Amino acid sequence: MEEESVFIKQLLDPKTQNDAFQKLLFIYQKPLYHHIRNIVLNHDDADDVLQNTFIKVFQYLKNFKGESKLFSWMYRIATNEAITFINQKAKKNATTSEALQTKIVDNLKADAYFDGDEVQIKLQRAILTLPEKQKLVFNMRYFQDLKYEEMSEILGTSVGALKASYHHAVKKVEDFVKHH
Repeated sequence: MEEESVFIKQLLDPKTQNDAFQKLLFIYQKPLYHHIRNIVLNHDDADDVLQNTFIKVFQYLKNFKGESKLFSWMYRIATNEAITFINQKAKKNATTSEALQTKIVDNLKADAYFDGDEVQIKLQRAILTLPEKQKLVFNMRYFQDLKYEEMSEILGTSVGALKASYHHAVKKVEDFVKHH
């Protein structure tokens, strides 16, 4: 934690801010992009949300109290930004976020940045059937291999509840894949 507090001081100090922020981008840009992409599904949307996430991180870093890891705090911001983005996009298109995400999955084959196959598309369709919390937990555990303790900090939920959510999500995904 000591090393992290030094890094945060560097991010806040105008003299070291640029170099520290470049380091922050280097460390977190890819994992945050993948986390966001698992929620919004579309590459261009993920890029937009990632940019908004880093703007918010930079904007609110002075309010970061260190009660969680910087990583967890940034993931929480990215998660909230991605969910807000999906909800706003759905509202703008006069549809539900579920219908919007179904349409995005249907269009994944046309996405030049999607390198999956039919199995991946089926998996994405299965994930869409999950309730929001289970969807987040499944994506964070399955695609990013986050530890339950990290997810607990990010989502503000107990480790036990997260394990139960993941277990239920896996069963639902398996059932969907078997029957569709």
